[in-house]
Amino acid sequence: MRSELHFDAVVIGAGTAGLTAAARLAEGGARVCVVAKGIGSTHLAPGTIDVLGYAPERVQEPAAALADLIAAQPEHPYALLGADAVRAALDWLAARVAAASTSGYRYEGSLERNVLLPTAVGALRPSALVPRTMTPGDARAGGSVCVVGIPALRDFHASLCAENLTRAGVDATAVEIDVDIEGRSDANAVAVARRFADPGFRAAFAGALAPRLGAADRVALPAVLPLREADVAWDELQSRLGRAVFEIPTLPPSVPGMRLADALRATLRGSRGRLVLGAAVLGAHRDGDRVTAVRAHQSGHDVTYHADWFVLASGGFASGAIALGADWVTRETVLGLPLRGAPGPGEPRFVADYFGQQPMARVGIAVGADLRAEGTENVLVAGASLPGAVPWREGSGEGIAVTSGHKAAEHVLAAVGATAEVATSETPGATA
Repeated sequence: MRSELHFDAVVIGAGTAGLTAAARLAEGGARVCVVAKGIGSTHLAPGTIDVLGYAPERVQEPAAALADLIAAQPEHPYALLGADAVRAALDWLAARVAAASTSGYRYEGSLERNVLLPTAVGALRPSALVPRTMTPGDARAGGSVCVVGIPALRDFHASLCAENLTRAGVDATAVEIDVDIEGRSDANAVAVARRFADPGFRAAFAGALAPRLGAADRVALPAVLPLREADVAWDELQSRLGRAVFEIPTLPPSVPGMRLADALRATLRGSRGRLVLGAAVLGAHRDGDRVTAVRAHQSGHDVTYHADWFVLASGGFASGAIALGADWVTRETVLGLPLRGAPGPGEPRFVADYFGQQPMARVGIAVGADLRAEGTENVLVAGASLPGAVPWREGSGEGIAVTSGHKAAEHVLAAVGATAEVATSETPGATA
């Protein structure tokens, strides 16, 4: 059985880049559909927008560091996108998160100065735009921190986090509060977040925690505030404990990442965009250099999605969208597009130093200055599929994803003649 559908644009991939592109397209008036085999990278990421954290030393002022990076690396995605596009994309994203919330949940920060936040293991990580439930964790704020652990949450160890924060110069201690998590002895962050949605549970938790905080100025919780109305729970805990509270991102599944995905999906669906999960793209129909449709397998049958434009945001090596085969040839696995940055025949693909400069690290789909995939007229590329960056080393992954997704959408909107709805910095939360 086969069915066919037609859109102005089809976005392949439901991670940060794909949802950003689709949401911007939909609100701009385009008929858009997201087709993805899974839920995307948002549920794995910490929910912060790290624009540029290291270059190669820790970056304090990302705007200035971006200018230097663009001048030094003309093949980097930021060089293709431009610093102005980064600002516009962050403003847009912050405005959409704020608009999607009924409780005041929003993002804060700017390109002028990175926030320095603890990770689950107590390292300090620079980020440009972060949920307001994390901003009191900025290590530059000074004062003492009490890191709170929950024994059932086995992926977060408060004592380890506090010990490493102390090594980093933060006055940190740790406590554990043993509470019932749905009768389970082992739970992930989402299960704990469900419990924190209950006001009675929050009151009992705060009552057990307050006597053990000592003189700590701030309270660090694993990121387990509720998926919805996180700000209500956050404000309540701060009031009950009498001091600032902040979330620390944990291992996946990421609750803050899921909040970001929900906000982007709300923007998409609120503008009549369509999201289809569980649909693996098997190939494309072409007319010369133009892709006319993609074929996806979903619910036991094939569906053909026709569109005037396609945005490929399927990811890189981590998602399997780019793969190194047994024949040592690197391929783009979704549409069969040409790649850039792969070592040539006889050149080393890897080096022995695990954290060294790996020759394969910058491989991505070959694109022009307008993000158009080489050899195509109507396929734009966004996110981790782009060549030239090493996101884990640079702390740039989400910044590239949001900016390239937003810019790809702007290209399509200009081409299809849709009416653009522009977000301004006056919108609550659009502070970047």
